[in-house]
Amino acid sequence: MRITKRNTHRLYLGSQLLLLAGALALAVLTYRSTDWQPLDLFGLLLVLAAFGERLAITIGNQSLSASFVALTLAMTLLGPAPAVAIGIVAVVVDTVVRRPPPSGALTNFASYATYLIAGALLARVLVGDVHEAGNQSLIRSPEFALVVFGVFIVANLLNFGLAAVHKRVLQGRGLLMQTRTLLVPMLPGQFAAAILTAILAYAYTNLGYPVLLGVVVVILIFQYLAIALLRSEDRAEQLEARSMHLASLQLGVLVTLVETLALRDRAAARHAASVARYARALTAELGLDESEQDLVHTASLLHDIGKFALPDRILHAEVLSDADWATIRRHPQDGATLVGRLDGYGPVADIILYHHENMDGSGYPAGLIGNEIPLLSRVLAVCNAYDTLTARDSYRSPMTPQDAMAELRRVAGRQLDAEIVQAFVTMLEREGPAAFMQGDGADFEAELSFERRARALAAPPRGG
Repeated sequence: MRITKRNTHRLYLGSQLLLLAGALALAVLTYRSTDWQPLDLFGLLLVLAAFGERLAITIGNQSLSASFVALTLAMTLLGPAPAVAIGIVAVVVDTVVRRPPPSGALTNFASYATYLIAGALLARVLVGDVHEAGNQSLIRSPEFALVVFGVFIVANLLNFGLAAVHKRVLQGRGLLMQTRTLLVPMLPGQFAAAILTAILAYAYTNLGYPVLLGVVVVILIFQYLAIALLRSEDRAEQLEARSMHLASLQLGVLVTLVETLALRDRAAARHAASVARYARALTAELGLDESEQDLVHTASLLHDIGKFALPDRILHAEVLSDADWATIRRHPQDGATLVGRLDGYGPVADIILYHHENMDGSGYPAGLIGNEIPLLSRVLAVCNAYDTLTARDSYRSPMTPQDAMAELRRVAGRQLDAEIVQAFVTMLEREGPAAFMQGDGADFEAELSFERRARALAAPPRGG
């Protein structure tokens, strides 16, 4: 029989029917009643997936929807059957909104069902059943966030591959050309969305269901950025806008986490702003250049971000057990992990990681000694200690500035760098402690200088 274009199309559509049937069969075979729990989580992700499809933007041959965030959370936090069910509803909404031809609708159903079942089964292989009690400690760990990130990327690439095959067979568009013109330009945005999804999953497993309401904001932000990227007419403008938007999004994620922490601990934003102001002035006092001043200032603003995952029981406790202290001592590592995953923030993460090390090696997490501790981490440690001692909103009675400076001198050489302590005290005595006093949480925004920092992050590195 002679192979014609019509026969090829029929064979392809038949393969899509088989693909859809196979995915649905796997969903039935792997069905577990516990996968649908909690039902309120299932309902929220269903609404968000459908909402994301309702906002889908089609420009040329590209369709962009933020529902992928909700679908990835369904794959990793629920299970194969509910993930496929949510995906089917999302495709129904997409079909009603965009009215694709029957072949396109069939491909959408087959593609969604396939990548969703594949992603959900991948998550189950990597972490087991998320509903089993024995897996709860793993589900609450940063490693689970990495799994969510990986599932997002793998499912996204599989979805692109299935769509590319569809265009190759029915429209004759080359696979390499599609990869170059469709996939590559969207990768930065997809990585940003994957990071957001991983952070949301980590926040949900540690803080509970209400945190996921933030997905609504994520969808709106992501959709806005995607539209701005795709509609840019001038290529130079497009590249600059994309870098700026993605940098703002990355920084915005971190700021949102700090501000969420401040909602639970009212002193968090004020403390971050105070330490940042002290640290910038101290690095200038030490003769460090402006780039290092900016670096320690940023690290100071974010140095307690690892406390985001601490339960309220520990965050507000006045008396802590040894186990509680062990949990608290993880916050430099957790904070460095969160910050270090974003482009351009590696040096900031290093400062955060070591800001609780002591000069005599008694600190954490690595037990570094003396100059093994990065200089800017030692600067941050001095500023952090002073603000904690003098703050009126901390867990202890505040010291006067003079008593706090005397305490810094007392621990200099053992806990804090003696030379940095001396420079800090000299600066305070010359300028007066009042010169660095903060007002309230609004100072955090002022210290942040959001737009300037986003532009600095987005700017390409200068050649030597």
